[in-house]
Amino acid sequence: EVPLVESGGGMVQPGGSMKLSCVASRFTFSEYGMGWIRQAPGKRPEWGTGNNAAGDTTYYSDSVKGRFTVSRDNAKNTLYLQMNSLKPEDTALYSCARKYYSGGYFVIRNYDYRGQGTQVTVSS
Repeated sequence: EVPLVESGGGMVQPGGSMKLSCVASRFTFSEYGMGWIRQAPGKRPEWGTGNNAAGDTTYYSDSVKGRFTVSRDNAKNTLYLQMNSLKPEDTALYSCARKYYSGGYFVIRNYDYRGQGTQVTVSS
């Protein structure tokens, strides 16, 4: 088991901002790429963003590009997601995930562990 604990979710109005955090433990965080995966009620999980182990290469889906920023602090074993210009369609349970398998960051099956998630609700 690889604990990944997210925090920072809540409710925000459209156009607002929110920052999520994910604290990792029991593995060498600095050796793994990480990602954020979200799932809205009744929908399949959707990959949103990820970064490599060093944090100097980032990847974004078209749906969040330009609005979300992924970053990490390897000294604190923490992954972050800064979300700006939030839209109602961003409403979902957001989970961080460890990328274990080779291949694209946008492929959810390339991640082996995912946290329980933190709920983000965008509504007026």
